[in-house]
Amino acid sequence: MEDLRKISDLSDPAQWYPEARAFERKIIFHAGPTNSGKTYHALERFSTAKSGVYCGPLKLLANEVERKTNGRGIPCDLVTGEERKYAHPDDVPSGHVACTVEMTSVTQPYEVAVIDEIQMLRDATRGWAWTRALLGVAAKEIHLCGEEAAIPLVRSLMLSTGEEVEVRRYKRLTSLTVLDKHLGSLENVRPGDCIVAFSKNDLYSLSRQIEALGKECAVIYGSLPPGAKLNQASKFNDPSDPCKILVATDAIGMGLNLSIKRIIFNSLIRPMINEKGEKEMDRLTTSQDIFVNLSQVEKNYFVCNVDDFKFLADMIQHIPLHLRARYVFCCSPINKKHPFICTMFLKFARQYSRNEPITFEWFSRQIGWPLATPKNIRDLMHLEAVHDVMDLYLWLSYRFMDMFPDTSIIRDVQQELDSIIQQGVINITKLIRASETKSDGVAALPDDDIQTKKKEGKKGSNSKQSSSQEKPTSAVLEQADPDLEPGKDDVNFQDAFNSGKGKEAWKSTTNFRCLERSPWTIKPRTR
Repeated sequence: MEDLRKISDLSDPAQWYPEARAFERKIIFHAGPTNSGKTYHALERFSTAKSGVYCGPLKLLANEVERKTNGRGIPCDLVTGEERKYAHPDDVPSGHVACTVEMTSVTQPYEVAVIDEIQMLRDATRGWAWTRALLGVAAKEIHLCGEEAAIPLVRSLMLSTGEEVEVRRYKRLTSLTVLDKHLGSLENVRPGDCIVAFSKNDLYSLSRQIEALGKECAVIYGSLPPGAKLNQASKFNDPSDPCKILVATDAIGMGLNLSIKRIIFNSLIRPMINEKGEKEMDRLTTSQDIFVNLSQVEKNYFVCNVDDFKFLADMIQHIPLHLRARYVFCCSPINKKHPFICTMFLKFARQYSRNEPITFEWFSRQIGWPLATPKNIRDLMHLEAVHDVMDLYLWLSYRFMDMFPDTSIIRDVQQELDSIIQQGVINITKLIRASETKSDGVAALPDDDIQTKKKEGKKGSNSKQSSSQEKPTSAVLEQADPDLEPGKDDVNFQDAFNSGKGKEAWKSTTNFRCLERSPWTIKPRTR
């Protein structure tokens, strides 16, 4: 037990980064609201430095910085969990790199580092990555961009490193006012409007109603691939494009530059769903719980939420993997709410455990490639899930190169799939009509949330029957039995769960995902 306590001693995280402690670092906090120019000024310094790293919260932002920096004639590499892109030939690293914050190097020295959205230090799931970047990046000058509310927290953390924080404040460049009246009717929407909805069903309904009024609209939501999001954003921003209205979820809140004149909320209540898993035996998740309970952290920190990690740990508990591989699989960034993605995750882990390379030929059989243009919303959702599975393949390929050898082919196919999805989003109104026709006048608009799927399954057998008859779009989840053969023993999760027969199969696979983690998982405590 004493050894466990020593291993779990996380009381001085600043000392985990000797490279950063060897620097006399200058910390500059650019504080201000959205559209105040804070990130612009930080990136200007990034561009003029001899070497630099940009640490962003999203792949979209990292891609944008990489593209603009290279466009200015400054070689800049791109590093995300799924991609390595070098500006120089022969994969020679450049002096500048744009990366997602989880991929920040804490050993490579830089002249300037930019850490964007620093207020994410307080995030229960991803906050560890900002803490790691702030304490560990080895740069002479560190520019933090974020909300003013994060200043006291940053200053408190820097006390442990003995570093001063210089604050530069910015004001919003354009005014923001709240209207006295609500919209009243969709007939009152005008060019430049963005209508924000918090569920896909509302989003689909709004887009159809707007187009029924003879007005074209762009659609953006979280599960859209980055390419499709950028395509829709470009349509909305283009003055010569007839698309003048945007319907979106809160996915537009970060990573996209949009020429919005007025924001209209369809609802002021964002639904939150609490998911609880069941544990039936001691496993890796039990060890994780012991580690969290024994962890000793300084008062400014607390241990990050590890539920996502535990979800994947329970899911692959029955698959024989050595500890390092099991840990990496448990760090996979997947959407745990989508049964098809969970099925493919299990199949990847099973193939790996058998020491059988996950080739494109094997992969294409599992996803049914080539895939056709979506005919209804359910088809579109399935294509988005396949795109996420390709992201998972690419993420794993950088950690198990020998076992996931066809990275370049998958990337090419993913770009082709992105184009198919973009075409589906452009025709979204037609897809909605097709979905309604298929379900006899009741819109079959699937939600990402598994809880919603359970409830919908109880409403009648018609929707169940129509979903099970469409093989490419049926939701399947591999049973958690090591003796079952993948592909032969899959179960239709939605139908099985609704009938009560799939409960045991689901219990052993419910509750787990995680972003890439360092060996520690702590973040600052919000004061």
